[in-house]
Amino acid sequence: MTIIPITVGELQVNCYLVTDPDTKQTLIIDPGAEPRKISSIIEKEKLKGTGIVNTHGHADHIGGNAYLKEKYNCPIYIHPFDAQMLTDPNSNLSASMYYEQIISPPADKTVNENDIIKAGSVELKVLWTPGHTPGGISLLGGGYVFTGDTLFFGSIGRYDLPGASEKDLINSLKKLCVLPGDTVIYPGHGPKSTIAEELKNNPFLGY
Repeated sequence: MTIIPITVGELQVNCYLVTDPDTKQTLIIDPGAEPRKISSIIEKEKLKGTGIVNTHGHADHIGGNAYLKEKYNCPIYIHPFDAQMLTDPNSNLSASMYYEQIISPPADKTVNENDIIKAGSVELKVLWTPGHTPGGISLLGGGYVFTGDTLFFGSIGRYDLPGASEKDLINSLKKLCVLPGDTVIYPGHGPKSTIAEELKNNPFLGY
């Protein structure tokens, strides 16, 4: 498994290209904006867009879905509780946060706890981690976890937005914090970390 991080958009979202190095099949995680920038890296590295995975349905994580789905004819994966956000600018917050309203194609496949999303030899296990949104997910595989907007370097996801829940977020953080300490965290914003580092230094993880 190889991972290429790409920071996109005004809110500096981390999009990740997660690739089987043998077949070049690639999962595109959270293509939030600048889809041509993302596709140019895919073309440069000779990768094959195999699937788009949204860790949740906020506009800053789904803004590139339409362009990339059309270009690579690949399915969009999201948790069912966030699926309606893809096509609803009010739910995905683009109606209130952006100059343009973001409308993604609908989900091709909804994924739940313990589902496996594959691209060649890459297998990412879905962890349902609600709190920031009702259908937030994290993706676990190969000693890495892609946490979306649930857990960051030194911080945690917001729970003051529509549909958010502090109680659910705390439970999701507890789920992530029992992963092996050397699990590398690839968050939706900011630098990467590890579970051990966050347990030691993150002031929001006093559970």
